[in-house]
Amino acid sequence: MKMFPLMFLLLMGLGLKANADLSGPAVIVDGDTLSISGNKVSLHGVDAPEQDQTCRINGVIWSCGYKAAEAVREWTYTKEVRCVGNQKDQYGTLVANCFVSGYNLNARIVSEGLGLAYRKYSEQYIPEEDQARKARKGLWAGEFVAPWDWRTGKRLN
Repeated sequence: MKMFPLMFLLLMGLGLKANADLSGPAVIVDGDTLSISGNKVSLHGVDAPEQDQTCRINGVIWSCGYKAAEAVREWTYTKEVRCVGNQKDQYGTLVANCFVSGYNLNARIVSEGLGLAYRKYSEQYIPEEDQARKARKGLWAGEFVAPWDWRTGKRLN
């Protein structure tokens, strides 16, 4: 019986559930990751290019990963960011939907074409991705490798 409280605490600490509502200024790690008060947050349903990933428009290479992070930095600069989530990923990072100035930051990244709907984990932002693709915004204006493929070593030809 003495083991039950200890086991309970261990299981709670190891579990993937994490009810969280974080608010404050955000430090932008990359296009789909930020930190609030030292708590790392991965944007739910979004996969943006990696920081050093490049893309191509009309034969010109551009730093799409850097641009995605910079856009998020501009959108959140000096603003309160509120992130709500109840899951942690395999690295212990909170996975959340984040809001700034009355809009969903996750949705904005995808609708501006600076990230993709991460269908492996959610179908929530497919409409925003379809909209960005049709309007040829951001990544959709040229050639790119999906971030999940880029992380496995695939590159533009």
